[in-house]
Amino acid sequence: MTTILITNDDGINAPGIWALRDALEGLGDLWIVAPDRERSGVSHAFTLNTPLRVEHHPRHGLENCYSVTGTPVDSAKIALRRLMPEPPSLVVSGINRGENGGVNILYSGTVAGAMEGALVGIPSIAFSIGWGDKIDYKPAGHYARLIAEKVISEKLPAGALLNVNVPNLPLDKIKGIRITEMADSHYEENIDGRIDPRGRAYYWIAGGLKIVGDGVGTDLNAIQDGFVSITPLRAQLTDDALLTTLTGWNLE
Repeated sequence: MTTILITNDDGINAPGIWALRDALEGLGDLWIVAPDRERSGVSHAFTLNTPLRVEHHPRHGLENCYSVTGTPVDSAKIALRRLMPEPPSLVVSGINRGENGGVNILYSGTVAGAMEGALVGIPSIAFSIGWGDKIDYKPAGHYARLIAEKVISEKLPAGALLNVNVPNLPLDKIKGIRITEMADSHYEENIDGRIDPRGRAYYWIAGGLKIVGDGVGTDLNAIQDGFVSITPLRAQLTDDALLTTLTGWNLE
């Protein structure tokens, strides 16, 4: 039987995780194990120095529903190693409020939750939807169902990881799907330093995301053009070209 683990970084009460649950209804035995509160931007952090607590609170007809006082990775680890009787067929994370393309992939707890599944050999998918004052998760749910069904039927290699971004548009305005690469991007940041009433310094981090180059063929470009972006990712970060260069160095 197909079993699917659902997690996120927006917390167990976020509308996106329940939209994802509704979209995947009927695909298999669904489990939700997610942080008890918002944990956006924590990347692949997990908890070592404090105990983690798990609360079982079935809701909306879902018996296997748990919150964890930790990060998305904590949630996935506990689900995969303690709560679930057998490894799931698929791990999905999201639907995140806000796209996770370009360098945001490195900061994203949504992507990290899915990657934790991939690291132990389970095909995994991270789902995100673009920013907006008002977000309708149904279009993202439509594509989540479509892509999850395809991943299950195609039997992707162990540890395959897909990062899916859906533009925040009505379903009939989305132009289709593009297979993309991660955009070369970075933040142009402004660190605003201020002084509190007690004379102590504090800081606000702000800034905008900048795409390097024209962005053609990338996740961020696809979203901007009104397409769903599917980007295959991997945890192997070695720079092969630089590895070759360094191997030629004489360091003796």
